[in-house]
Amino acid sequence: MSLIFILFPIAFAAGCLGSILGVGGGLIITPVLTLGFGLPIRYAIGASMITILATSSAAAVAYVRDRVTNIRLAILLEIATSLGGVCGALLNSVVNPKYLYLLFAFVLGHSAYQMGRHRETVKDSSGEGHPLAKKLSLNSQFIDPSMNQTVSYTVHQVPFGFFVMLWAGILSGLLGIGSGILKVLAMDRAMKLPIKVSSATSNFMIGVTASAGATAYFIRGDVVPEIAAPVALGVLGGATLGSKLMLYLPAQTIRRLFVIVLLIISVQMAIKGFTSGQ
Repeated sequence: MSLIFILFPIAFAAGCLGSILGVGGGLIITPVLTLGFGLPIRYAIGASMITILATSSAAAVAYVRDRVTNIRLAILLEIATSLGGVCGALLNSVVNPKYLYLLFAFVLGHSAYQMGRHRETVKDSSGEGHPLAKKLSLNSQFIDPSMNQTVSYTVHQVPFGFFVMLWAGILSGLLGIGSGILKVLAMDRAMKLPIKVSSATSNFMIGVTASAGATAYFIRGDVVPEIAAPVALGVLGGATLGSKLMLYLPAQTIRRLFVIVLLIISVQMAIKGFTSGQ
């Protein structure tokens, strides 16, 4: 019973942050369960998968209702990440991840630097966009309560964004990391979407990606109800709150939070790269 009272507030915070940034709550839950509670990694990842599903379920519904999610773009990009995830899983046994960890750490660190310099305005997401975006009706708009105005945006570099998503899926499968942070990065940096749209669309996508993984972990018996239940309830409540907060937070605040998360993961990946194989 005491474990439930400890896990619930942690999961609540993880769900809130995950829904705001579009990355799921596994970034917090997995290290807490393994380092804080000494749980075997497979049980921690199983609970993390449930966390992602809960985050996506609560946040995605709210963002779709508020018309922040770009559903057409999400469907297109999910094809790329799903294909990449399968390829990454197949390559996992033949590729030494040590140098990939280091490369990934460098990429995330550089991305954090670039995002930290970025100042988001409505103009950042306007312009001609890519011809495919017009043909596929990917360009859209949403109401931003923090600015009390409608923000119209165009989607840039659609083929390149699809390619980046493919590699995001491959890296996710190879390194065993959540792809939410990679999805937000691809949409923000490559396709030049507003950060709120990137986050909302990522929340919609990560549930699809995680559902297959969660099923596999459940079948293998790696989802422990005593752990997964309080985690799922806490994350569900946190994600519900986070989905409401995100719309009213200034875009630059969300971007700063994302930069902090990027830096933390970059350090984690660097440590894994230097210590793997030792």
